[in-house]
Amino acid sequence: MTDAALPAAPSATQAYELDSPARRARRRLFKRKAAVFGLVVITMFIALAVLAPIVVPYDPIATSWSLVRKPPTAAHWFGTDELGRDILSRVVYGARASLLAGLISVAIALGIGVPLGLLAGYRGGFTDALISRITDAMLACPFLILAIALAAFLGPSLGNAMIAIGISATPIFIRLTRGQVLSVKAEDYVEAARALGNPPWRIAFSHILPNILPSLLVQATLSIAAAIIAEAALSFLGLGQQPPAPSWGSMLNAAQRFLTQAPWMAIWPGLAIFLVVLSLNLLGDGLRDALDPRQR
Repeated sequence: MTDAALPAAPSATQAYELDSPARRARRRLFKRKAAVFGLVVITMFIALAVLAPIVVPYDPIATSWSLVRKPPTAAHWFGTDELGRDILSRVVYGARASLLAGLISVAIALGIGVPLGLLAGYRGGFTDALISRITDAMLACPFLILAIALAAFLGPSLGNAMIAIGISATPIFIRLTRGQVLSVKAEDYVEAARALGNPPWRIAFSHILPNILPSLLVQATLSIAAAIIAEAALSFLGLGQQPPAPSWGSMLNAAQRFLTQAPWMAIWPGLAIFLVVLSLNLLGDGLRDALDPRQR
C-alpha cells in the first residue's frame, strides 16, 4: 500500500471539533482530584441510601433496653443510642431523608425559579420589576430563618420541610436565571433567532435556556448542600423528619443530652453531614471549572 492510499490524519482543528463539549467538560472534571473525591463520596452515600434495606445490619427503629448507649463494638460498629438502636443503621437510613430532601428541595426551587427568572430577564419592564422586587423581599430574610418559618407554618413533617426549603431557595435561582438571561439575550445568535421570526417562548427555551444550564447546574449542586444542612436543622428543631424515623438532624438533637456519656451518638451523624456537604461543595467547584468554556 502506498502512502497516498493512507487516510490523512485529522488536523488539530478537526480533532478539537470531534471532541464534544461534554467530553471536554468530563475530562476537565476528572483532572480535579477534589471534585473526583466529592463525586466518589456522594456516589457512595447515594448507593448506601438506595441499598439501605440490604446493607444495614439491624432495623433502624428497633429498640433494645439491654443495649442502651453501648460504645462501638464488633456487633454495633457505630455503637447504640439512648434507646438501644443501632446507630450505623440509623445513619444509613438517615442518608435517605437528607439526600431526598436536598434533591427534591432543589427541584422545587428550579421548577419555580427558572421559569420566573426566564420571564423576568426576557420580558423586562413591569414583569421584571415585579418579580425582582418580590425576589429582593424574600432575599432580605435569611435562607434558614425563612425555611424555619415556612416549616413551622406548614407543620412538622419531612414533606413540608422539603417544600419550605425549596421555596426558601427559589429566589437564588430567580436572580441567577434573570442575570444569565440578560447576558445571553444580547448575543448574536439570539438576535439572529429573533430576526428569523421565532416566537419569544421558542427563543427563551431553545436558544437561551440551554446556554445558561451550566451555571444552573453548578448552583443546583451547591444548593443541595445548603438544603441538606437546612433539613438537618429543621429535623434538629423537630420540624423535619419525625421520630422514630431516622434523620441526621434528629439524631444530633437526641445526642446533645449525652455528649459526655456517649459522644459516638453525635460523632457519626455529624460526620455524615460534614462529608456530604463538603463533597457537594467540592463537586460544585469542580463543575464550575469543568463547564467554563474558557478552560482547556
